[in-house]
Amino acid sequence: MSEAQPLYARVKSHIIGQIHSGAWAPGARVPSENELVESFGISRMTANRALRELTTEGFVARVPGVGTFVKEPPARSSLMELRNIAEEIAARGHRHTVRIDARGAVMATPALAEAFEFRAPQQLFHIRIVHEENGVPVQIEDRHVNPAVVPGFLAQDFSQTTPTAYLLASAPVDELEHTVEAVIPTAEQQKLLGIGSHEPCLALHRRSWSRGLVATVATLTYPASRYALYSRYRTSARGTITE
Repeated sequence: MSEAQPLYARVKSHIIGQIHSGAWAPGARVPSENELVESFGISRMTANRALRELTTEGFVARVPGVGTFVKEPPARSSLMELRNIAEEIAARGHRHTVRIDARGAVMATPALAEAFEFRAPQQLFHIRIVHEENGVPVQIEDRHVNPAVVPGFLAQDFSQTTPTAYLLASAPVDELEHTVEAVIPTAEQQKLLGIGSHEPCLALHRRSWSRGLVATVATLTYPASRYALYSRYRTSARGTITE
């Protein structure tokens, strides 16, 4: 550790180094304030600042009366690929479960009619599902589906398959449109995700076409502390994205 670093920063660097090296795996207990005071010869205020900043930065989680633990890194989801969230979660060795919050047939609002390229409002299928990873909510899937493209959508048992898996099998995708934004969740979303009023979320708005028609319009909302979106592309010499 550099002597030029403030004492609290040295403690942080040590803990981050242990996490990045794999010596302290997710869920491992981090030394307490008293243990850090003894190990580093620092004040309790300095130890508290180091742990407080590590908590804010997402490296550790502090459980009152229990201790401080290495935090699970945020799960990642591909931005540009159509992937089944159940498969993503299973690939991490975790358990996927769902809570169905709403499902049924609804009339398209003017905004949805425009998104589906309807000349006039028509009936749509709607579903809202909370996807959980090891029992922790990681995504709200709020989806509208064109019955002309996928007439059997609402007949599916979405506790056994996901909307994405069924749609990929039933309506091959010709074209995709994505928009991502940071949002403050509504009170209803906070309740569904089990998060506080000030925790930001990532909202992925996705529209897909099949056989020349808009098949589905969905908003996928992720708690920013639990999920990250990523993408990777090949580029040409001029920096443009290639297929």
